[in-house]
Amino acid sequence: MTTDPWPVIHAERRALLADVVELTPKQWLTPSLCPGRTVRDTLAHLTATARMTPSGFFVKLARSGFRFEVMTAREIAELTTGTTLQTLDLFAEQLTSVSHPPGPVDSWLGETVVHAEDIRRPLGIVHEYPVAALTRCADFYRRSNLLIGAKRRVAGLTLRATDTDWSAGSGPEVSGPMLPLLLAITGRGAGLTGLAGAGFSTLASRMR
Repeated sequence: MTTDPWPVIHAERRALLADVVELTPKQWLTPSLCPGRTVRDTLAHLTATARMTPSGFFVKLARSGFRFEVMTAREIAELTTGTTLQTLDLFAEQLTSVSHPPGPVDSWLGETVVHAEDIRRPLGIVHEYPVAALTRCADFYRRSNLLIGAKRRVAGLTLRATDTDWSAGSGPEVSGPMLPLLLAITGRGAGLTGLAGAGFSTLASRMR
């Protein structure tokens, strides 16, 4: 993976659009891996992030009483008021966007990859993500407690991928494929399937 993650972000957005473009009404209402959000809600959240600017973020956050979850919910509601086709079209308009809220660019790579899996996994859609993108996301999240508390979640554990040359941390080991490891790091209980090791029970106890 090159230093610039935007080509990968754009490619993953296109791949996700191709996977959801023909979903049924029932599939759009499927709960995603994000608590309280449907598949459609999560796609709308990706759209909201992709069209946000740093200045726009602070304006909307202030209007939401500096409550991040309130701001996010308002964005999702705005982008899901019409038909599912309109939700799809709004996402399609952002495929090559490089706009984003304030924050490191790796967080937008992570946002794209993790939320795409939040959508795909409950629908049984299998996608092969670039391994370099998965490891880059894992390295970013495990060092940060921003919003999802990933650093605390994996503290005192060794994480080791079984399908690529990647490991991090120290302490009792948790091992498994890279994608489930990334999901577990970011608090998705679904990622625990396929993981094992002396540190597994500790990691499982820290799931949100």
